[in-house]
Amino acid sequence: MNAYLSINELVSKAISLRMIQPEDEIYARNQIMALLGLTDFSNENEQKEMRNLDVPELLDELVFFAVQKGLIEDLFDAKEILSSHIMNVFLQRPSEINQNFHRKWEQSPEKATSYFYELSQNSNYIQTKRIAENSHYKITTEYGELDITINLAKPEKDPNEIAKENERKIVSNYPTCLLCVENEGYSGRIGHPARSNHRMIRLELNKERWYFQYSPYVYYKEHCIILSHDHRNMVVNQATFQRLFEFVAKFPHYFIGSNADLPIVGGSILSHDHYQGGNYEFAMAKAKDELTFTLDSFPMIHTSTIKWPMAVIRLRSSDVKQMVDACNYILEKWKNYSDPAADIVAYTGETRHNTITPIARMRNNEFEMDLVLRNNRTNKEHPLGIFHPHADVHHIKKENIGLIEVMGLAVLPARLKTELLEVEKYLLDQPNQIQPYHRIWADDMKIRYQNKITPTTVMEIILQEVGYKFLRVLEDASVFKRTEGQKAFQKFISSL
Repeated sequence: MNAYLSINELVSKAISLRMIQPEDEIYARNQIMALLGLTDFSNENEQKEMRNLDVPELLDELVFFAVQKGLIEDLFDAKEILSSHIMNVFLQRPSEINQNFHRKWEQSPEKATSYFYELSQNSNYIQTKRIAENSHYKITTEYGELDITINLAKPEKDPNEIAKENERKIVSNYPTCLLCVENEGYSGRIGHPARSNHRMIRLELNKERWYFQYSPYVYYKEHCIILSHDHRNMVVNQATFQRLFEFVAKFPHYFIGSNADLPIVGGSILSHDHYQGGNYEFAMAKAKDELTFTLDSFPMIHTSTIKWPMAVIRLRSSDVKQMVDACNYILEKWKNYSDPAADIVAYTGETRHNTITPIARMRNNEFEMDLVLRNNRTNKEHPLGIFHPHADVHHIKKENIGLIEVMGLAVLPARLKTELLEVEKYLLDQPNQIQPYHRIWADDMKIRYQNKITPTTVMEIILQEVGYKFLRVLEDASVFKRTEGQKAFQKFISSL
């Protein structure tokens, strides 16, 4: 391959995307040449016809060149580190990007986030090429349209590569975790992702230092992460609600939410206080009010339950202080609430089980907060969690139900891409290698769709049924069920 041509095209692409100016062309080219061990450059390389490739494709060519030349090992992390270094050539320093962001924010919050989102995509920090590989569709339910994704964006490492990484792994406490601000511009190493092209926006929330960034593998439009300067455990408390409302006041076109702060019902990273947000309206945000009620201590706040498979209390008001206090009041009541008849036990000894997943947004110039009630207790029948996906849906989804799933977006494992093809063959009575844990589900579909399964309809049926399994996941995770649990839910509401 012609590495010089790829370099030229990448530099030209960066200029067209306004990442650098035309005056920066020679400097950028020389920087990339140095990363690839090149010391000579011929003018004829500048005259080749452009192929109009995207940034990720050009990066793949340069990384392939580096592997072929023995500059780097053919390991995922090594290739990511080089790719990140190359794109860092085109990026301004954090201080300059922050100045641009806040200058645009003064004009409008939308301009600021659009600028930073576009930059994060153009710099290949947001992995647009890989994200495009994800399977994404919607299913219609009585609760609205649920989003279903099969997450294929992050390539899986083969066992040989993992073995090599374990041999080479450096014991280091820097950065402390994957979210810490020290990841900004960090080169990366075996076992820790490359972040040379990573930038964060500085924010103040509740008089503390916080940072705003986008997720490298966005699950929805403008999927962002807001993280604390301090490496401290996730916690949901009064300060949490204050920060969430402050954020949507600054960025009223975004929602923001926090994972619950307990294992099983929390997110994958509980060791660093952080939130997730974005410019997307989930099915839960569209859910209608069901039971409306008044909190005696907060009569100016509109309070209701909503039609959703999980137990949610929604609050609305233009008074942010009242909203913070009311949310904290409900949290404290719930943390200590027990109803053994409904399997709700607040504590086992000193171990707390009740918490909340909060989601804030602006609607019609009012603050709106959804408080999703969570409980992480286990028992012999449900060792992974009483209010967790039950065993009969584990063949589709076994992992924690965090903030994103709670709002109605299924993040399903990559294994389903190939496994569902085998289910398809099974339903068509073709030779197959269906996983045993899918067989009961597949046999049930054969019975229910016996006159409808054809080569043209079978995958549509399977994907729809996957969506219904996710709906079951949400129902399993609900502390008060939509049927027999509503009286118990109203009992808790009465206690408020």
